[in-house]
Amino acid sequence: MTPERPVPTATYRLQLQPSFTFADAARAVPYLARLGVSHLHLSPVLEAVPGSAHGYDVVDHARVRGELGGEEGLRALAGAARERGLGLVVDVVPNHMAMAPRHNRALWAVLREGPESAYARWFDVDWEAQGGRILVPVLGGPVGEEREHLRVEDGTLRYHDHVLPLREGTAGLPLPELLEAQWYRPVWWRLARTELNYRRFFSISELIGVRVEDPDVFEATHGTLLRLLDDGVLDGLRVDHPDGLADPDAYLERLHRATKGRWTVVEKILAAGEPLPRAWPVAGTTGYDALRHVDGLFTDPAGWETLRSLYGRHTAAEADRGGDWPATVRRAAYTTLAHELAAELDRLTRTAVRACAASPDPAASDRAPWALRTALTELLVRMEVYRPYPSADPASVLTRDAAREARAAFAVPEEARAVDVVRNLLVAPAETGAEATELRTRFAQTSSALRAKSVEDTAFYRFTPLLSATEVGGDPGDPAVSPDAFHAYCARVQRDWPAGGTAVSTHDTKRSADVRAALAVLTECPERWTALVAGLPACADGHFTWAAWQTVFGLGPADPARLREALLKHVREAGLRTSWTERNEPYEQAVAAFADAGPAGADRVLAARAELAPHIRANVLGTALVHLTMPGVPDVYQGTETEYRALVDPDNRRPARFPPADPDEKAALTAAALRLRRRRPGVFGTAAEYTPLPARGDAAGHCLAYVRSGAVLAAVTRLSLRLAEAGGWRETVLPLPPGHWADVLDPGRVFEGHVRVEELFGGTPVALLERAVE
Repeated sequence: MTPERPVPTATYRLQLQPSFTFADAARAVPYLARLGVSHLHLSPVLEAVPGSAHGYDVVDHARVRGELGGEEGLRALAGAARERGLGLVVDVVPNHMAMAPRHNRALWAVLREGPESAYARWFDVDWEAQGGRILVPVLGGPVGEEREHLRVEDGTLRYHDHVLPLREGTAGLPLPELLEAQWYRPVWWRLARTELNYRRFFSISELIGVRVEDPDVFEATHGTLLRLLDDGVLDGLRVDHPDGLADPDAYLERLHRATKGRWTVVEKILAAGEPLPRAWPVAGTTGYDALRHVDGLFTDPAGWETLRSLYGRHTAAEADRGGDWPATVRRAAYTTLAHELAAELDRLTRTAVRACAASPDPAASDRAPWALRTALTELLVRMEVYRPYPSADPASVLTRDAAREARAAFAVPEEARAVDVVRNLLVAPAETGAEATELRTRFAQTSSALRAKSVEDTAFYRFTPLLSATEVGGDPGDPAVSPDAFHAYCARVQRDWPAGGTAVSTHDTKRSADVRAALAVLTECPERWTALVAGLPACADGHFTWAAWQTVFGLGPADPARLREALLKHVREAGLRTSWTERNEPYEQAVAAFADAGPAGADRVLAARAELAPHIRANVLGTALVHLTMPGVPDVYQGTETEYRALVDPDNRRPARFPPADPDEKAALTAAALRLRRRRPGVFGTAAEYTPLPARGDAAGHCLAYVRSGAVLAAVTRLSLRLAEAGGWRETVLPLPPGHWADVLDPGRVFEGHVRVEELFGGTPVALLERAVE
């Protein structure tokens, strides 16, 4: 990292869209500077599909997005930020582009010119499949039924709003011949599931994979952002979804060299216990691992077990429900491979056939494609992390135990040896040949897509004893984190990745931190919650009813339309009674009617929420303070400096208001912590220290405290409902380090020595102290 652009002290995420442009962001700069952040964190800024509300559907890497104000607008924002002492960090999207030919000129050229196009190397297309033609799944039905809507106009093929290029010399052909003569096949959108021959983002056919492993493609797709970095317009990068890349190790090394070591974090989802690859030249992750640990602090382990048991009884008669998280994940993975990712599995199987044919291992010969497909399936569904990496030992994630379980899926032992053949190819050294290397690459990419789709987008919506646990990077089967485990995590972060990101709310979280903080209180009163749900109106099935009422509880009073859209997304993602592609209209109508009629039961849920308000407050403020003072660089999502209740996108991507309409005690806490970080960066920086500070007394376990670099002390209340039921703090004390400690949140109060925790917290559940200079 260059000296003139130090590590951020804190970033503030802004969701840019046509309704919130660079100019709007510039108008927010004075407020955000006063808030105390050091950098603005911008969603993607390159040209995207017109009207895009997120910007991840890039169509042109050479231009800054015109709808946001273009490069002139971005430079003006950077100038406004610099005047206030702020820098800019921006999302980079290396893995995919929009499958929108009329806007994506590179893709247009490939569809027109085929594999000989200068842009063919850009896109991850299997030209050996589909007769060497790219499948374009845009038709509303089979081509024979949609032919009347296909027409040639101005030298292009048009279908409603879709515009496709024509291969040179084919414009005058009759329609059937014209379609056969193209380098692509326009087909019914449902064929994407099984026939697609380009890599996509997860199962989203509207996003086509980009081959940034090619140096020329890297230069073409990163040139604009690198130029803006060199010009001082940008200061750092957030890398979106590196797990989709062919070789994340090599990509991040190339990016590191190209940016001259600028601050970079990666959106890497780490499973519980999984380390970030040490070979990656990055500052760290974007912070989902921190989110899991912070949330876990406010989850009662004993209450969680009770809640899971009661949930299991509540849904015992329903298929794919109950208290077994691993089984839910496994079933979702099988379904995802058989349906949404069937085309990816087909391509992976073809790759395995070629790798076996080229292998010197005699056991690899004469392996039936069905056996290789079964072996791949059984190994994929047993992956407990997103993917293996070239820089790590693949055998550590493709374990012998997983292989043994996979072999049990075969009825004939001789055929089961296909599992060992495939595993040996996957864990073999990289120098074993091009075919084996391609197999390892495709397996890793398919694994990451499977994990995201089957866990985040399916199992999280099927296993819902506690909705706050079903969060990106979370472990719904074991969500509670002890203070000792949290301290150990923070010590590792400070040692290994002190400049990495931390987050508790993002544009991708399924519920904002404050919604999750409210839901965590239910682990402190599981019997009370279950009794409440039992007396409330039900809809369709117990699983949905349980999840719906938790959603009402977490969100609090809100427009019923927000609740309805979130609940419809919930049941479609779960894919048990309806889905995005196979709609069960009567079921969805029942869900919508339930949401619209919610006030009949919502009054009781909201009354229960009001009764628990002090404990929700403790979790909301505790989460905020821990996030802002723990090791790493906190990213504050737009609007979350105040209490912010949002559900899954698009609910959480509504434009923010600056300054917020209703500043509250969370806003005061956030500003105090951020300003302290900015004023004393060394206390929280890469050379800082993290020291746990245990309380003493009967209620010691309810106080989590730590000291940063001997100069700042943070303390929060955890499991406050249990604390109240046990009689409160009583004589519990917190032994402060030597010196006088001034209260940052309540100026004028000073502490030293052994302070009673009840006195320390006073009227709030948190404390932030700064050691006075002697």
